Amino acid sequence: MSVRGWIAAAVALLAWACAAEPLAPLDAGPGDTGAPDLGGPVTGSIDGGGPDTGPADSGTVTGPIPAYPQRPGDPARGYQVLVNGGYVGCGLPYSAYRQVTGPAPQHLRLPGRNTLNADLPYNFTAFVTSSSVTVANPNCFSCHASVLNGQVVVGLGDSRADFTDDQAAAAELAGFLVMDPKERVEWRKWADRIGAIGPYIQTKVIGANPADNLAAALFAHRDQNTLAWSATPLLEPPPTRPTPVDVPPWWRMKKKNAMFYTVAGRGDHARMMMTASVLCVDSVQQARAIDAEFPDVRAYIASLEAPPFPGPIDPTLAAAGEEAFDTYCSRCHGTYGPDGEYPNLVVDLAEVGTDPELAVGAGYYAERFRNWFNGSFYGELAQLVPVTGYLAPPLDGIWATAPYLHNGSVPDLPTLLDPPSRPTYWSRTFDSADYDLSTLGWRYARSTVGQDGEPNATRRARLYDTTLPGYGNGGHNFGARLTPQERMAVIEYLKTL
Repeated sequence: MSVRGWIAAAVALLAWACAAEPLAPLDAGPGDTGAPDLGGPVTGSIDGGGPDTGPADSGTVTGPIPAYPQRPGDPARGYQVLVNGGYVGCGLPYSAYRQVTGPAPQHLRLPGRNTLNADLPYNFTAFVTSSSVTVANPNCFSCHASVLNGQVVVGLGDSRADFTDDQAAAAELAGFLVMDPKERVEWRKWADRIGAIGPYIQTKVIGANPADNLAAALFAHRDQNTLAWSATPLLEPPPTRPTPVDVPPWWRMKKKNAMFYTVAGRGDHARMMMTASVLCVDSVQQARAIDAEFPDVRAYIASLEAPPFPGPIDPTLAAAGEEAFDTYCSRCHGTYGPDGEYPNLVVDLAEVGTDPELAVGAGYYAERFRNWFNGSFYGELAQLVPVTGYLAPPLDGIWATAPYLHNGSVPDLPTLLDPPSRPTYWSRTFDSADYDLSTLGWRYARSTVGQDGEPNATRRARLYDTTLPGYGNGGHNFGARLTPQERMAVIEYLKTL
């Protein structure tokens, strides 16, 4: 491969997810801005109060999680901010980006983009920095949009992003394309930030997302009071092994009262989500300017609806599935339809039994990073208040959201609902067309060996090993209560949500 070919590969690598979005989900609710009441959650039975009278066992939950007032916004303006805005603050000089990339295929473009961005792929945005240099950088859609069966689905978490390579090396290599002195200053700033977080965001498998560790690494380099960047860490950085998360879909956010799997994101969601700019925004003044636009972004996200299931649905089987779902699942995951209700309950670790690493202080949930956030500009309206449990999410659009559980450790719904059948080691092609509408999940192959037993690096990066710390596929055993016929019916019903 030529030198230019290697550089082109490096730039392609830098389409990595979430350079622009260190925090995971963004939730929304109505109301006016105010100092949030961030009191502790209520603990009760799994149905939110009173004795358990249903067929499921009673379990301890942390909930219901209260709602917090939110600033109003304009969804149309919010979309424009997301697809054309410079909220990331820095990036690879556009002249270098264009040397190795051509116009994106039509099916990977987004509507409503300005002239500069019209032919860019959905997950990149070009903008002019404060130093008057035009740059390009991954945007929020790098995490919060994905390609499914050849179509971009805005709001669908990207479960195909590759963080297994060295992002810092790619950023340095891209510098060979930058010759203009002014542009080199901008490239150097961007590459230094990528270099600072690079050691903390390498995952074990493609599709796993290191968002929480990414945020923690950035917090470690910023002054809590001024947000100024420090070349050396001001806090002890997070561990170099990130805890994996699977990015949940944006269209569920309108139902949730707090953000993230551990409901750590309390208070004003727009202030929480605008930490997408923490990569390159270096002062409180700059942060306030970006924050002024993010109530509109929150409003856009709250306006999204789940995409309808694209295949046939058996109405009789789905009706039977709804009955079983209401009996066994609805107390945590809510009910659906015109009168549906979502309880915003978090199930205690002892009850849900899923991999505990994220809920016991991984990444930016660790105390030093919570203290940094809560005492900073971001903590004026929002707070990080995690719990040792996991939110039972709403299931709107679940058909498109495989793999399952908070770490993406289960490839499809039949294995989620039948715990003994879950594969210990499994791999998939990461082809967007390799999605099975009958199982609501990715087609996959089981393996007899884990990552330690796979000598080929390419195959190893595609091999999900549930024996690795943070990657476990245990817990959520509630489907074991269902008969095989009920499982089939529940899956059919879930297609309707």
